[in-house]
Amino acid sequence: MTGKVIQHKAQPLGKYPHIKRVGDFIYVSGTSSRRKDNTHVGAEQDLNGDWDLDIAKQTKAVIENIGELLEEIGANLANVIDITTFLIDMSDFKGYNEVYGTFFNSETGPTRTTVAVHQLPHPNLLIEIKAIAYLPAENQIESK
Repeated sequence: MTGKVIQHKAQPLGKYPHIKRVGDFIYVSGTSSRRKDNTHVGAEQDLNGDWDLDIAKQTKAVIENIGELLEEIGANLANVIDITTFLIDMSDFKGYNEVYGTFFNSETGPTRTTVAVHQLPHPNLLIEIKAIAYLPAENQIESK
């Protein structure tokens, strides 16, 4: 079992890896739209200091972040078999679902669970996703 922290990505907020491979399975820790500089995609502050939070931008960034993490160990989004999504507000479900559908479909995409949560580690986060991917070791391409 090997865990990996990806240095060029936003660092985990605790003592855990971004990804962990266990046999042919790859587990991706909860991932957000947080950038390496600790700003967030889909969170823009206006001149009055108010925040505009965009579920579509955050969803796209989260799924792209998961894809980039998987690429670090020779996998990609096509290898994802299960996703768990945490939304702060279920009124964002429609916007999340629309963006999600640009990455995955009901025939080849992963199984999915979506739950509402009270809060995430930063007030600008609307969404966090964790994933499980499957990639037999013999099919793995060389890691970066």
